[in-house]
Amino acid sequence: MSHSKISDPPEMSANDNSFGDILSQFEQTHKSRGETVDGTVMTVTADTVFVDIGRKMDGALPRDPAMDLKPGTKLRVSIRGRDEDGTYQLSTTKVEQPRDWSALEAAFAAKTIIGGTVLEVVKGGLRVDVGVKAFMPASQSGVREQAEMEKLIGQQIECRITKLDTASEDVVVDRRSILEERERATKQEVFGTLQEGAIVRGTVRALMDFGAFVDLGGIDGLLHVSDMAYTRNVKPSDVVAVGDTVDVKILKIGKETKKISLGLKQLMPDPWSVVPGKYPLGSRVKGKVARVADFGAFVDLEPGIEGLIHVSEMSWTKKNVRAQDVVKEGDHVEVVILGVNPADKRIALGLKQALGDPWEEAVKKYSVGAVAEGKVASITKFGAFVDLGDNIEGMIHIGDISRDKRLNHPNEVLKVGQTVKAQVLEADRERRRIRLGIKQLIPTSIDEYIAEHKAGDAVSGRLVEVSGQKAKVELGEGVFGWTKLVSEQKANIAASAGKADLGSLTAMLSQRWKSGSSGDAAVAEAPRAGQVRSFKILSVDVAAKRIELELQ
Repeated sequence: MSHSKISDPPEMSANDNSFGDILSQFEQTHKSRGETVDGTVMTVTADTVFVDIGRKMDGALPRDPAMDLKPGTKLRVSIRGRDEDGTYQLSTTKVEQPRDWSALEAAFAAKTIIGGTVLEVVKGGLRVDVGVKAFMPASQSGVREQAEMEKLIGQQIECRITKLDTASEDVVVDRRSILEERERATKQEVFGTLQEGAIVRGTVRALMDFGAFVDLGGIDGLLHVSDMAYTRNVKPSDVVAVGDTVDVKILKIGKETKKISLGLKQLMPDPWSVVPGKYPLGSRVKGKVARVADFGAFVDLEPGIEGLIHVSEMSWTKKNVRAQDVVKEGDHVEVVILGVNPADKRIALGLKQALGDPWEEAVKKYSVGAVAEGKVASITKFGAFVDLGDNIEGMIHIGDISRDKRLNHPNEVLKVGQTVKAQVLEADRERRRIRLGIKQLIPTSIDEYIAEHKAGDAVSGRLVEVSGQKAKVELGEGVFGWTKLVSEQKANIAASAGKADLGSLTAMLSQRWKSGSSGDAAVAEAPRAGQVRSFKILSVDVAAKRIELELQ
């Protein structure tokens, strides 16, 4: 097979091939034999590498698996001759094959590199013609697999004599050390051309859990997984694959260790640079739960941007929240931006803020005096908690459970799961507390009195005590009201305080409650403690259970 250049002139006819042309071509071929030239790899097949050597015809070089040759690769080759098609037969071997034993002895003593041709695969290695038949152990061949060894058959190689016994004609050669020396030289040459901050192109050679090794043209650099993408917890295989050609930035060069650190994400804009403007405080955003920890959940807002929902921002009503009880990995959630710290690359998120505060509606629904109904959720020694729905609980203190007896423990009256009705005694949104009372719903004598009377009604009562400018009036058993007193009324009451016949007053009060009249004689008397008088109801406060009176 031969490769002709596109610019070659058309082939000449047989009549144009003069004897002078044939002679000139023969002389040129023999003159070029052994010449070393620069070439560029044009095409690579399974067995042959075709090289442009600046001549009319391309050259053919047997493919060596140990040499990673690709189209565009520059290399030095030696011309060994031309085949019947005119194609130059090339070799990368830069040394000649010894011609006799004395040359072999000199090469062995000087540890110089010699040329040889691989003849066959034998047990334990290869047979190589270096002027005489030599043995090359498989471990010194520079290849590892049996198939790669077989591909060396017929190839010209460079090697070094490691054992020479002229008496037994035993010659052992080594190829691996030469390849390693050249690899080190190539790496050193490439290493010297690299600079930190430079952007270079390479080929992904291998993938590891921690990153990828990238061939930069004879020397490897490490592309760590943390420098592949701004997104956290990515796998190297999610970003690159073996054989990919990638542009990377040289982050660090270890002069002593000869290690090169590479970055891929550094060639892309940092998404955190636009976070403050894109995620203003208080805005609502959607994301996907990436992982859940004891202290909260991390949410991916976009590739490379992650925020944290702390457990304290997950529920308005529940205490000691477990994050895994609220969200799961993979959940799609709506959250509110609570804080942004671009320097530390942190975003604080709130889940409960996006759901709305149920206490806003709770304090409206359960205002003071309203009646609430729910099931007893839990009982403690100081009271019971009632489930009011929407994760809102109200607390009934032990002292507000029963009006009839003093309780040692709430479970003397209440059981978990029991449905109860209670009156709202306090509703505090800031403290997130609703206080309830059961006994407040049990009617008392004053409740019954208030139910039967209204403002404007005329009633009778007994003055029982004076406080400031007001007097306390007993309207019935356990029922009291308050009335204002003028100065002269208080003086008369004080003067006659010790003269009242309590027995007769009680009987009189009972009679007037029954008759509903005060009598003309009582009107003429001066007001005094213990006196039964007529009053007019000015106002009734049902919630406070307070009755205001006016002395008649």
